[in-house]
Amino acid sequence: MGGISRRLSQPVSTRKSFCREQGLYPLPMARNPIGFTPYPVTIITSLVYIALFAALLVVHHVVPSAPKNPTPKNWQGVNITQAWLDLEHLSAEFHPFISKSNVEIRGWLLERIGAILDANDADWKTMVEDGKTAKSSRISYTVKSEPKPVTVFDDNRSNITFLDSRGWVDYYEGTNIMVYIRGSEDDERDWWTQGSKPEGLGGVLVNAHYDSVSTGYGATDDGVGVVTVLQLISHFTKEGNQPKKGILSLLNNGEEDGLYGAHAFTKHPLATFPHSFLNLEGAGAGGRATLFRSTDAEVTKFYSKSKYPFGSVLSGDGFKRGVVRSGTDYSVFTEDLGMRGLDVAFMEPRARYHTSEDDARDTSIDSVWHMLSASLSTVKSLSDDASSTFEGRNEDEPRAGVGSTGVWFDVLGRAFAVMQLHSLFALSVTFLVAGPIIFIILEIIVQRVDKWYLFARKRYLHNSDDDEPVKLFGWRGFFRLPIAFVVAGAAVVALAYLITKINPYIIYSSEYAVWSMMLSVWLFLAWFLLRLMDSLRPSALARMYGLIWIYVLTWILLAVATVGENNFKLASGYFVLIYNAAAFAALLISYLEFFALPKKNVYVEHTILGPDTVSGDERASLLSHSEEPRRSSGQVDGEEANERTSLLNHGRQTFTRRGRRQSASSGTEEAPTPILTDPLLHGAYEGEQAWSSSMPRWTWLLQFLILAPINVILVGQIGLLATSALHQTPADGNPVFQIYLLVAGLSVLLLLPLTPFLHRMAYQIPTFLFLVFVGTLIYNLVAFPFSRDARLKVYFTQSIDLDHGNNTVALTGLDDFLQNIISELPSAAGTDLTFGHVPWASRNGLQSVAWEGLSPVVVTKGYEAPKGTFPNTTVASAHAPYKTWLSVNATRSQNGTGDAAVFDIQGLDTRACRLIFDRPVTNITIEGAGPDGRIPHMVHAILVPYAAHIS
Repeated sequence: MGGISRRLSQPVSTRKSFCREQGLYPLPMARNPIGFTPYPVTIITSLVYIALFAALLVVHHVVPSAPKNPTPKNWQGVNITQAWLDLEHLSAEFHPFISKSNVEIRGWLLERIGAILDANDADWKTMVEDGKTAKSSRISYTVKSEPKPVTVFDDNRSNITFLDSRGWVDYYEGTNIMVYIRGSEDDERDWWTQGSKPEGLGGVLVNAHYDSVSTGYGATDDGVGVVTVLQLISHFTKEGNQPKKGILSLLNNGEEDGLYGAHAFTKHPLATFPHSFLNLEGAGAGGRATLFRSTDAEVTKFYSKSKYPFGSVLSGDGFKRGVVRSGTDYSVFTEDLGMRGLDVAFMEPRARYHTSEDDARDTSIDSVWHMLSASLSTVKSLSDDASSTFEGRNEDEPRAGVGSTGVWFDVLGRAFAVMQLHSLFALSVTFLVAGPIIFIILEIIVQRVDKWYLFARKRYLHNSDDDEPVKLFGWRGFFRLPIAFVVAGAAVVALAYLITKINPYIIYSSEYAVWSMMLSVWLFLAWFLLRLMDSLRPSALARMYGLIWIYVLTWILLAVATVGENNFKLASGYFVLIYNAAAFAALLISYLEFFALPKKNVYVEHTILGPDTVSGDERASLLSHSEEPRRSSGQVDGEEANERTSLLNHGRQTFTRRGRRQSASSGTEEAPTPILTDPLLHGAYEGEQAWSSSMPRWTWLLQFLILAPINVILVGQIGLLATSALHQTPADGNPVFQIYLLVAGLSVLLLLPLTPFLHRMAYQIPTFLFLVFVGTLIYNLVAFPFSRDARLKVYFTQSIDLDHGNNTVALTGLDDFLQNIISELPSAAGTDLTFGHVPWASRNGLQSVAWEGLSPVVVTKGYEAPKGTFPNTTVASAHAPYKTWLSVNATRSQNGTGDAAVFDIQGLDTRACRLIFDRPVTNITIEGAGPDGRIPHMVHAILVPYAAHIS
């Protein structure tokens, strides 16, 4: 051994050569910037998550800018500035379909369409109906003219009688506007005048409604859709832009009150023409236009042509399961006409939806361009389609083909993925079966090469009778992630319950404060527990065990999602498949890392007998995987023993076969001895199992980049979409606890990819997040839940007794705030308030309060209020003759089956009335309306827009 000492006293270069010969490496001093140590882990993971969160928020809230040139060169005929001017005019005042302003808007639209066609020098004509047949209620034409490239239909005659979702019979006389742009491959006849169907595959329907609610200007619901249709007309009637398949633009009326315009369209001859449709809507007041629903994967691929696609199949599944309660014309086109198509709509902010804040000032020209650009790309692609997507149209099959249920989602608003549901199901089944099988095979292979340290407790050199065991500690770290997962998960669920009880509506205005609270508390608790357990019992297998648990969890979720795909046709589980696939790839790397370790028998021999037992080939293999920097698990000269010191290598490091160091026998003074480490025993990180010394430490970064980014993007997009759709729905009566649970669950899924690496994170970031949690918790518990930008919506309803002049008003809203509102209303002061169910004003999940005495202020003709009642105003006072508002004549008669009555109803300055019966009637017919076999017996009410005679 004196020879070794003498060699150690030689120059450094000589000592290094000797160490390499003996397989002994100096303890590294430099830090590896991507090593699995606290600061690289903390910095890299934090930067990646911050970048991903920032990108998600920017994509979700920042609308792509409209082109600087208002007339884009690649879209001839389109003028973005003109579209904005049209929007300002359209949304200048409320224009519900029962109002006079609605009639004015209709006339203006006809003028704008004519101006657009004239500006483009289009050859066009207007079709005017002059009657209808009682047998079919379809329009008949007496004026026939030569076919034109463009035909404008001024439809005031289409009518329909149908049963709506409330169980009421509805009658409607349409006031739709349609513009047919003939395609180069279309039937050259005006087939609609001949009572026949079009030849060929048909064309594309683009729909928007031009009415607003009675409480809003309708800028995005559906003004942007209307001006988009006008710009589509302008583009496709420009010379050189004739579509291959015809485009039918429908501007319908009465959507807000019952989808009346779309229902009336089903009775028009042109309803047999389209093979696909694009419905443009609004359920918010700006932002990005979202693909809400799609009938099938094949049609959705046409939307993917958009430059800035946005949306997820999650919203479509929400409609299927009734989570989203609102309805659009999409349902009429798909259910009544059997068409295939898309539903594109604005979706936030919900607080401005159907309010006076849905105006041009609160939207933007960027939002207009986002819907317009997507519509241009989609409609052009549908019209130019030369594939077999819509083949199969014949006399027996009025619509073209049947599509496949689709799976679709955007990636950061730039890329768009579309696939068929059965393909997703096949992939899900494949991963469910193949994943475990591959890991079982790998386990067998690793065991056969004697490198399976997982779950290994101990190993003997020969046998248990002759030798002391060498402990491998293969189980250490197995239960850490489940413990941290359950504790941190219980914390976020408890917070959801606490917020629901203390301040349930805070998410209405402060959704990101709720998200911050959930994310920060889960991450802090998970880090604290994992770091604590790692400090007490360090384990080189903690990362792999974490990946195993993530894989098991996602495998279970994938099994549930697969059942949903097969049994309920739900496609929202697409992200679970990707999550599981990423977990599989990351875990696969951990399995492959075992091949870098020494065989267990080699490690045991080396531990007991010393480094001379390792063969040259084995030593070279191990040294090739040995990395820098590594913190020795053994104690070096000059160090004091601490809780991280390996029990296997306690005491001072030595280089003898038995692990004891001998000093030189020479009396001469030696040069300082370098600190040396055995790559097989003394390269493990801070007290972890010594056999992990040869395990590569850079692979954690590869695993993290495989697992985190794609899952954070997909789950984050779903979380933001769900939050935007739901966080302001409690004012509409939706329960709040489920919303908080959804945020809690998605928070866990967002941070779960971080947990295998969390025990190596430094304390600074978790400590900061703990402070964030404390601050947001206090805020969420005490802050007022509504704000100027997120106002509470309350529904006002008034009922007037025309015979006696009595009237009752009701407010319907959240019970916690109704009394505060009522206390500040002068009309309610000193009156008897009725709290509870008010039949004519009730809404699910909301409370109502009613009182009498609020007189309506309605301008009437031929009546002047008594002097002093309403100074300088001609109005109907509390003593006004309300009977003049409505004329009702009921005549009772006998028919062959029993009692009958004829009602003649005429309203003053109104286009709608509602007739409610105390007892059900067996039959309803409307004078002048075509018969409809869908009207059942025993109905209680009838709603008659644009009322005619009722019998």
